[in-house]
Amino acid sequence: MEVKRCIRCGNFVMSGDDLCINCSNKDKLEIQKLKNYFEDNENTYTIGELSANTGISEKNLTRYMGNQEFASYLNPDTSNFNQMGNF
Repeated sequence: MEVKRCIRCGNFVMSGDDLCINCSNKDKLEIQKLKNYFEDNENTYTIGELSANTGISEKNLTRYMGNQEFASYLNPDTSNFNQMGNF
């Protein structure tokens, strides 16, 4: 088992995960918040607007939007979320 740093907080992690247990729990809460937001709002937003509306940091939003479960929420006119900053 290798020692890594948590990609969210920087604490050391001794597991196969990229997140410590505390940040993993925070991610779960924020991902649920993001899912709820998408269910209630059908507009297209910039990542900055989405961050302001949800309280989720732009860094974490970028990580979450890379997940396959959010692919249906991406704007089809925007082929690369990380490059364009919109979805």
